Amino acid sequence: MIGSLFSTNRRLREAVIPTLAQAAPSPWRQACRALMRNPLAMISLTLLLVMAVWCVLGPLWSPWRDGATDVLMINKAPNATHWLGTDFLGRDVYTRLLLAGRISLIVGLLTMLLSVTLGYLLGAVAGYLGGLTDKLIMRLADLVMTIPSLPLLIVMGAMLSELDFSSDARIYMVVIMLSLLEWPKLARLVRGQILSLRERDFMQATRVLGLSARRRLFGHLLPNTVPILMVMATMAVANAILSESALSYLGLGVVPPTPSWGNMMDAANSLIDFQRRPWLWMPPGVAILVTVVAINVLGDGLRDALDPKMKRGVR
Repeated sequence: MIGSLFSTNRRLREAVIPTLAQAAPSPWRQACRALMRNPLAMISLTLLLVMAVWCVLGPLWSPWRDGATDVLMINKAPNATHWLGTDFLGRDVYTRLLLAGRISLIVGLLTMLLSVTLGYLLGAVAGYLGGLTDKLIMRLADLVMTIPSLPLLIVMGAMLSELDFSSDARIYMVVIMLSLLEWPKLARLVRGQILSLRERDFMQATRVLGLSARRRLFGHLLPNTVPILMVMATMAVANAILSESALSYLGLGVVPPTPSWGNMMDAANSLIDFQRRPWLWMPPGVAILVTVVAINVLGDGLRDALDPKMKRGVR
């Protein structure tokens, strides 16, 4: 009888465990479900994916090339042949808009990768080690953040213009410039998260178990900061696109003949072009607006999905 009772209890436990596993999905699955239930975030994600694919594949199907000029088609309004008209050199604005989208998105993504990597590592080291290392890193971050970003970018862009870089090489120099100004924000957030997490019970348990510092940092602390990392990464892309557009508009970022949304809007510097030829500057302006708004909405959706306090209705 006792043996049958034990076997019955064991079968009940085995039946309950899968039920509990189904009732409590993993945190990442809960976050995905919460994100998919956010219509604005999903619309923004779809829009960004479509825009990225459009910018990559669109120029391949266009009959026009970026460097192809036509003196007979200078500053022509949109028509059946040139859907968005032509510029002052007779180049197709639609094709240049797609090629410029490649550059602006590449600048945003590369800046995000570099600034997130730099800020993530420096913030984690500062928060985990503390002491003099923490003070040095945070004072450097404070120094960078106290300087207004746009004037500093203008000064750095002017210095860059004095150097003999090709138009393609300037893209990567702009990425480095933007990354050096973006990393302190993420470093401070990661540091604060690390300082909070390292005093939790699970971190005390890792010390009791005798885990190495590397394993505690990379195996337990940093994975718990991934949600804030993902949200800040999306914001970094939007900030980089806006900053690059401002620099290129001023002639200090990506320069012709390499197109970007910012230097395409340089046509708005001319009063005649601004008033009579809106097809030269409105398409890149709308592209910047739609892209940045979509990225910010997606970032808000990721924050809501990854925040445990906002998962009460997710099952």
